[in-house]
Amino acid sequence: MLVKINEIQIKRRIRKDFGNLNELAESMKLHGLMNPIVVTRELVLIAGQRRLESAKKLGWNSIEATIVDVPSRIDKLEMEIEENLHRKSFTTDEIVDAFAKLEKLKNPGLLQRIFRYIRKLFKKIFKI
Repeated sequence: MLVKINEIQIKRRIRKDFGNLNELAESMKLHGLMNPIVVTRELVLIAGQRRLESAKKLGWNSIEATIVDVPSRIDKLEMEIEENLHRKSFTTDEIVDAFAKLEKLKNPGLLQRIFRYIRKLFKKIFKI
């Protein structure tokens, strides 16, 4: 659900250090919001403050949010903790592999370019 950013309430939160939001904001600018923030029906933020702050930085007026029922303050706090506790970053090997694949896709080798050209040429000639 699309929610107006200025209607979202931010109450006492666990996270104090947002880190550098520039990279997240740049990612959101290029690719959009990949994971919605989480708010209660009353639009109290549960998860996604870094995403919310990055959206503000980009000048967005609204943001995609998942609305959840939270029966108690205990549940709300547990959800905030869970959101931040169980994420896992890429390993160094995974990052190297990912960027190698990206580079290969962005800059295919000479044989791949020749093959693509020939395939395009055949399609044009034979109207495939």
